[in-house]
Amino acid sequence: MLNGAPARCPQFLVPGIRLAMPTRRSANRLTMHLVRFHGDRKANVAITFALVMIPTVYLLGMALDYSLAVRKRSQLNAAIDAAAISAVTPSMLAQSSSVATTTATNVFNATANGMPGLSGPPALNVTITNSGLVRTATVSYKAASINNFPILLRAPVWQINGTSTATSSGGAAPNINFYLLLDDSPSMAIAGTLAGITKMLNNTTPQQGQGNGCAFACHQKNAAGLGNPGGEDNYALARKLGVTLRIDMMAQAAANLMSTATTTEAANNNTYKMAIYTFDTGFNTVYAPSGMPSANLTAAATAAANIQLLEVYDENDLTASKYNADTDTDFSDALQALNTIMPAPGGGTNNVGDTPQEVVFVVTDGVEDKAAPSSACSQPIAVQGSISRCEQPIDTTWCTTVKNRGIRIAVVYTEYLQLTTSLEYNGHVAAFNNPTPATSPIATNLQACASPGLFADVASGGDITAALNNLFQVVATSPHLTH
Repeated sequence: MLNGAPARCPQFLVPGIRLAMPTRRSANRLTMHLVRFHGDRKANVAITFALVMIPTVYLLGMALDYSLAVRKRSQLNAAIDAAAISAVTPSMLAQSSSVATTTATNVFNATANGMPGLSGPPALNVTITNSGLVRTATVSYKAASINNFPILLRAPVWQINGTSTATSSGGAAPNINFYLLLDDSPSMAIAGTLAGITKMLNNTTPQQGQGNGCAFACHQKNAAGLGNPGGEDNYALARKLGVTLRIDMMAQAAANLMSTATTTEAANNNTYKMAIYTFDTGFNTVYAPSGMPSANLTAAATAAANIQLLEVYDENDLTASKYNADTDTDFSDALQALNTIMPAPGGGTNNVGDTPQEVVFVVTDGVEDKAAPSSACSQPIAVQGSISRCEQPIDTTWCTTVKNRGIRIAVVYTEYLQLTTSLEYNGHVAAFNNPTPATSPIATNLQACASPGLFADVASGGDITAALNNLFQVVATSPHLTH
């Protein structure tokens, strides 16, 4: 009691809110509710998920944009290598510096100007210097890769740049023996464009066990179980649908390379010889008269254009009587076999006693699938029947052996796509084809296999012909990259 009036709980006034001090009873209830709230875990997952999502989305966005920027930089770097070389070829040495500058610019722009994902045409700088018979070309660029998550990264673009320098002493272009080692395994039967992949998936829905179709046009003799009309295999189906396969693009690119070689040797007054091999379960000779490269480039072009995909009995059987657990791609054994064929390289001059230079061109999606023990496989093996199946990025051991002999290796990587609708892909390849095909261990190993400056990455639908021709220009003339 205060002055004869009943005692009341004091009140605290906050604008718009009237709060009364709790009684002891209400305080006890409040304490009990707080204890129950503290112990309740029902909404923890949602709260934790919400908190974790912010950095997760940021990291995923950054990884995606970084991977795309790396791919664009790799493609632009290959373009400036070709541009620098083009300015110092034997035929270009007879031209003025301004003509050489224009030539280098045109070579670079042929790749750069149509490249998606850039904020605009790259800024190019070409510098030509001449000192006696020596010409040096330095080509550099600056570009901006558009980010898909500009708000998260607080930047609309990522800056990318590169520089390449090539020099020539004015000597004659070298004579070279070329050895094309081309992947004709079933995985090269994927449709060559995204539109073709979609068409194959839509027309093979009963396959893959979950009704999601098959993007690969595998060539199988025993195709009755696929469910295609008339019991045809996916290879015949692709032909009926008019779908161009990656092996078709590779074969045509190899044939086109012979035309480029013919034109180049006529301009340089030197000699190029070609031999063509494929690899799948084994090492196969497509064109090598008398067991060696031939100067008959017309015949080589015909042979290249007719390269065929490996035909198997069914998915796990090479023939009706030979089970091989689908181990149809042995790159290591093929390169080892080729190494025994190639002689020691010479300087490529016309001097008495000198011999041609030796160069290997490899075109592949970069995944080996072979029988091997776990000690010889970088990935966990899958035991299928009596076979230890090893699927992995190519082993670079024999690449190093070949390069140590002074033989150069040029590699065209036809990216192994992330086909997440495929049970085969998810079970065997996905583990080493991340974060993107262009930045995966597959790409890393192929780049390590290639000699410096001789690696090209071709995405789905990309131009294999252009990639081969660019690499040919880098290796086929006396200029060399000095970077």
